[in-house]
Amino acid sequence: MVKKDRSDFENKTDKAKMLPELYRSHLKNQLNPRLLLTIEVLVWLIQVHKQVRIERLAAHFPLPIKFESRRRHIQRFLQLPQLSVVLLWFPIISAIIQSKIKLGKRVYLAIDRTQWQDKNLFVVALIIEKRAIPIYWQFLEKQGASNLAEQKAILRPVIRLLQGYQIVILADREFHSVKLAKWLCEKQVYFVLRQKKDTNIQQKGQDYQELTTLDLAPGMSRFLTDIKVTKEKGFNQANLAAYWKRKYRQNREKEPWYLLTNLENLAEALTAYRKRAGIEAMFKDCKTGGYNLEGSHASIERLTRLILLIALAYTWATLKGRAIKSTGQLFYISRLRKVQQFLTKNSSFWVGLYGDVWIIGMELLFEWSQKLMRMAPNKLPFFQRGLRAMSLIQLAF
Repeated sequence: MVKKDRSDFENKTDKAKMLPELYRSHLKNQLNPRLLLTIEVLVWLIQVHKQVRIERLAAHFPLPIKFESRRRHIQRFLQLPQLSVVLLWFPIISAIIQSKIKLGKRVYLAIDRTQWQDKNLFVVALIIEKRAIPIYWQFLEKQGASNLAEQKAILRPVIRLLQGYQIVILADREFHSVKLAKWLCEKQVYFVLRQKKDTNIQQKGQDYQELTTLDLAPGMSRFLTDIKVTKEKGFNQANLAAYWKRKYRQNREKEPWYLLTNLENLAEALTAYRKRAGIEAMFKDCKTGGYNLEGSHASIERLTRLILLIALAYTWATLKGRAIKSTGQLFYISRLRKVQQFLTKNSSFWVGLYGDVWIIGMELLFEWSQKLMRMAPNKLPFFQRGLRAMSLIQLAF
């Protein structure tokens, strides 16, 4: 009985060794079979070992050659001009967006940076279900904040890619530039840009005043329309949403949100800006919480291609996690934890990542697992249900 379940399980889990067809169909248009297979192997290694250091990938790369040869093989691969973000990733992310969001609907994009060592990574990401999926990225050739030219350079190709959607750009206080807001208006793009508290605004018939003079208290909010921002550069094509989250138990926000926006009301602006937290969660997933990006010492050129592999792995895990949740088999991968009367759940990324790792471990150690099952024949019905759950999980995406 167990052998039959194993046969069924193996037949249904052959896809564990390759990328989803959505990814492969687009990659095949640009890559020869050897390059495509190399990408599949590297993405699989990243998923299983949760590492993007070239030395770690080389240690596990399945070619019978010396370690140093494997390392150089990966380094050369990551310098190939065929590994273009625009050519390889844009068609895939475009297909994913079209499958999830209808044309004409709003798409929320967060822009942000993350720094480690001497690396300064600038990312535009799509927000889906409290998580961000990377769309486009560039490394800045400096430390610190981006300027307007760099912001335009990373946003232009994304705006072209998402023609037909209502784009909403979300950004924190680093991107408070009025010039950026004006440029986004010219591109007919919505925005919600958090402002610094010392920003000057002018309401109709009044003098310029700092945002701190709005006299907000926790639990209060205001929505000002057709304001001018800053004394130096007047800009009256935007609104201001001001909100200070009320104190809850011992938690209190230190200061209010001041949001420059061209959305029409307070509720829309607040709902949109709350989605920005998804990009911070994505950075954590790609760094200490997932793929340990900070541990990589590769050159900028190779890192850009490594992030392409991370984008493939991360979106695959996130979308697979969402699909696994819909199968009703989530409790085979994670547990629901009750904390202060609330149920906390693992993210879709976590579920997709560790769902695959669980199945891979089962495949590699099936003989040992079979022995353990034989030692507890009274548990056979539970084992059979578990094998069936594995099949459903593997076929979820």
